Amino acid sequence: MAKATPLGVTFGSLGVLGPRAILDIADVAVEHDYRSIWTVEANGTDAFSLLGAVSARHPQLELATGIIPVQLRAPTLTAMTASTLQALSPDADIWLGLGVSAPGILRQHGAPTSDRPIAMMREYVALLRECLSGESVTFEGDFWQVKRFRLGMRLGERKPKIVLAALGPQMLKLAGEIADGVLLNYLPASHVGPSVERIRRGGDAKVFAYVHGCVGDFEQSARSARRDLFNYAMADGYANMFRTAGFGDEVDELRERQSAKDRDGAVAAVSERMIQAIDFIGSEPEVADFVRSYVTAGVEYPVLMPMPWGEDRRAVTVATMQAAAAGVD
Repeated sequence: MAKATPLGVTFGSLGVLGPRAILDIADVAVEHDYRSIWTVEANGTDAFSLLGAVSARHPQLELATGIIPVQLRAPTLTAMTASTLQALSPDADIWLGLGVSAPGILRQHGAPTSDRPIAMMREYVALLRECLSGESVTFEGDFWQVKRFRLGMRLGERKPKIVLAALGPQMLKLAGEIADGVLLNYLPASHVGPSVERIRRGGDAKVFAYVHGCVGDFEQSARSARRDLFNYAMADGYANMFRTAGFGDEVDELRERQSAKDRDGAVAAVSERMIQAIDFIGSEPEVADFVRSYVTAGVEYPVLMPMPWGEDRRAVTVATMQAAAAGVD
């Protein structure tokens, strides 16, 4: 029986298992009534190759990207690849997750940063929707120019849906206004409410959230969680969100220690309170409760990000997926 609250799982945290493992994760997802499988695109696997493999194995699974950096894929190419996935899985929703990538990723790709991310995202989505329409598109924008592009395939009534990754107030409001969904990430359940309020100022986009969890022993996995949160706290966008969510002391201390070239001290500055609010580690019932807390806080479609911290990474992942499934009715 399908769950009343849809549940997804992302492969974005599971790259260490290797690309072929996404098929194994998809099998587990179907067994436990997950509705969608997501994956990321940064400097490893590309998202659409992985999702194409899943579509052949489980054509009923919703497929989603979370996220594609808009600076790295032209809207025309994104329309083509997303439409190809839709044609391969005509009876399943395709959630096309887009985001403005961090400067570090862009430097790796040799792509320029933008000092106008809101304007860039607004233009990208507008052009992408035109491309997905199947009509001839001529577009003159500040960031992209297209002349007589026409998508070379016919889709039925079901077309890819657009999801924006959002952290700050402006992007949250924009997502509510122009997207079909918004993807929240690395935020505690306590910060979901204020984020949803900002989304609703723009519109009625569906609220997704990555929910980070690990079934395991806290003492054994805490070091991995601290390193994970440290890396994100060094990015300005996430640091600002962490501060707003009540972790300003941790962010300030870790950045101060990192500036002093004290990497160990910087990682240690991530508190147990911060870990258990964002990268939760605990028993299966505790992980189930953690996932449930996001639904209670206002997330309409939780997406588990299983953190594979432990000697047997696959076993930890499967246990975490089972736990999360138990937390959603």
